Amino acid sequence: MNDVIETVGPKLLGPALMVAAAIIVRGYGDVGDGFSAGVIVALAIALRYVTLGVEEAERGLPILRHAPAAVAGGLLVALASGFFGVALGDPPFTHQPGPGEHVVEIGMLELMTPVAFDVGVMLVVVGSLTLLVHHLGMLVGERRA
Repeated sequence: MNDVIETVGPKLLGPALMVAAAIIVRGYGDVGDGFSAGVIVALAIALRYVTLGVEEAERGLPILRHAPAAVAGGLLVALASGFFGVALGDPPFTHQPGPGEHVVEIGMLELMTPVAFDVGVMLVVVGSLTLLVHHLGMLVGERRA
C-alpha cells in the first residue's frame, strides 16, 4: 500500500487542478465554489509533501515556495471582485455584469465577478494550506534530526 501512495501521490496535482477548474466552471450553472476547489488542490499538494518530504516536494515544484504570494494575491482578487460594484455605485458583492447585460464567455464559462471571487478564494485556501503543510513538514523534519 505504501508503494502505491509513493507512486501515485506526487502525480495527483494535475488531476486535482482539473477537478478544481471543473468545480469553478460548474459553479455558475449549479452550486460550486472556490473553497472546495482550493481544498482539493491543497490536499493534492499535502499528499505530495507527505510522500516526497518538504525539500523534494519544493524542488520538484518551486512554485510551492510562493504560497504567501498566492494568499496575498488571492485575497486582493477576492476583495477587488467583491467591491467592484461599489465603484459603480452598487452595494458590495453585486454581480457584474448585471442581469440582462452582455457577459463575456469563454466556452461555457461566463466571466463575471463571482468567477474572480471564487478564483481568489481558491488561491487563499491553496496558499494558506500549503504554508501550513510546509511548516508542519519542517517541524517533523526537525524532530527526526
